[in-house]
Amino acid sequence: MDGIQNGGAKKMPLVPMKQILDEADKKGYGVGAFNVNNMEQIQAIMGAAKETNSPVIIQASRGALKYSNFTYLKHLMLAAVEDNPEIPIALHLDHGDTLDSCKKAIDLGFSSVMIDASSKPFEENIALTKEVVDYAHKFGVTVEAELGTLGGIEEDVSGEVKLTEPDQVEEFVKKTGVDALAVAIGTSHGAYKFKSEPKLAIELVGEIKKRVPDTALVMHGSSSVPVELRDKINKFGGNMPNAMGVPIPSIQQAVSHGIRKVNVDTDSRMAMTGAVRELLTNSPDKFDPRDYLAPGRQAIQDLVASKMRAFG
Repeated sequence: MDGIQNGGAKKMPLVPMKQILDEADKKGYGVGAFNVNNMEQIQAIMGAAKETNSPVIIQASRGALKYSNFTYLKHLMLAAVEDNPEIPIALHLDHGDTLDSCKKAIDLGFSSVMIDASSKPFEENIALTKEVVDYAHKFGVTVEAELGTLGGIEEDVSGEVKLTEPDQVEEFVKKTGVDALAVAIGTSHGAYKFKSEPKLAIELVGEIKKRVPDTALVMHGSSSVPVELRDKINKFGGNMPNAMGVPIPSIQQAVSHGIRKVNVDTDSRMAMTGAVRELLTNSPDKFDPRDYLAPGRQAIQDLVASKMRAFG
């Protein structure tokens, strides 16, 4: 697909996320979905995709869009596509909470949206998700939804853990026509996920995949919160408490059971923050943003490249 034409928006040469995830499903690997707020993060992710020859899903949350503005972000993505025509790129709205927020993203050229009605009763989740699917599919846009809820707090998203019930999945997918489904297997949003190594319900992934074999499964809250990044931040003046994220082997196990989209945000933030703090601590005379944003960008690129390799 050369581009998406929709809702009066200009043609944006992104690919639908479904196209990327279908290919991953055929070959049994996971695709990283990385959140962005600014130019340096986009450049870093694209650099990692080029380095590893990987497709990529770039995500913007509601908080990111408040910070960077829909239009600015759209044109940064156009630049990424123009600069990397050989790389399949999807631009995804992360945790859209209303039909209007999803419509706005679609009309501006996003190639994928998430409608998160997971906190609502089951039938309300179905009804709202179907409304988004009916609108999005007219324009070839992929839709992700969620069943079950994650714990933790991140930007506008918070909740208690409620694992996905396999008995609901088939009905949900059949009634909504959704393309991708985020499943709750015990992961958590934010940096402060777990006090000890988490026990995830990996077996749920395989059980759910058997029931909806043609639907891409998504794992949210998948940052690993690397201890070396936390220690680096704290060494150079930070104050991050001890916490654990999702170990890479657990993510790889989930991918082997059928997870195809792996969401990462916190780890990228930590990588950039550690690099910026180190530069400014070691070189207190520096004041040009390029001097500290450049190593921050490189730190994200290195981290994202390692994730892309780990996910397959």
